[in-house]
Amino acid sequence: MRPAEVHEALLSRRSIRAYRPEPLPLPLVLEILQAASSAPSNSNTQPWRVHLLTGAPIQSLGSALEEAFIRGKHPASAHFPDTLPDEFAARQSDFAGRYYGALGIAREDSAARARQTLKNFTFFGAPVGLIFTIDRRLHHHSWLDLGLFIQSVMLAAKARGIDTCPQVSFSRFHEVIAAELRLSADEETACGMSMGYGDLCAAVNRMEMPRRRVDEFTRIVGYEPS
Repeated sequence: MRPAEVHEALLSRRSIRAYRPEPLPLPLVLEILQAASSAPSNSNTQPWRVHLLTGAPIQSLGSALEEAFIRGKHPASAHFPDTLPDEFAARQSDFAGRYYGALGIAREDSAARARQTLKNFTFFGAPVGLIFTIDRRLHHHSWLDLGLFIQSVMLAAKARGIDTCPQVSFSRFHEVIAAELRLSADEETACGMSMGYGDLCAAVNRMEMPRRRVDEFTRIVGYEPS
């Protein structure tokens, strides 16, 4: 792939939360996963495992997750610490404003926000859902390897005109997912991912997410001023 193509895939990738109904051919999805498997991992341990769903199985899992969410059968979110440092809390708040604003949902409308959250568990209507798991006996360095693989999946998909959305919300529902997918005792749910052709008419898919400038997150050591 030419540098310009890599650059375009990186800049054009977005987390898509509304999809067209067109199915994805299995060979295409497998091609994406095979390409992503070239991602690096510590000592080539390749700690990722992918559960690929479509059709009736994706509907069955979605129904089970919706029921668990509505009935509160899940632990509280542990995605972030109870108190986020100000820097990160500000960006999280900015995201929420943009996200619910694009959907026309007021921040105080908890019922509408819950209905939108439910869409996570049906993969936002995407034809393909992926559940990523990892062996719970591994350390957090292996979770970094899994993250590299997941990013590679998204870029390999985008290079083929396929949209995705990584979704950490699935991790709270490991027990439901484990029962539905008959996971082994050593598997832990890391996240899910929606995959398909994005509905570019949906306002939620046209959100602009700001990114920090390189000079805001990079400390340069050793380079002489040019």
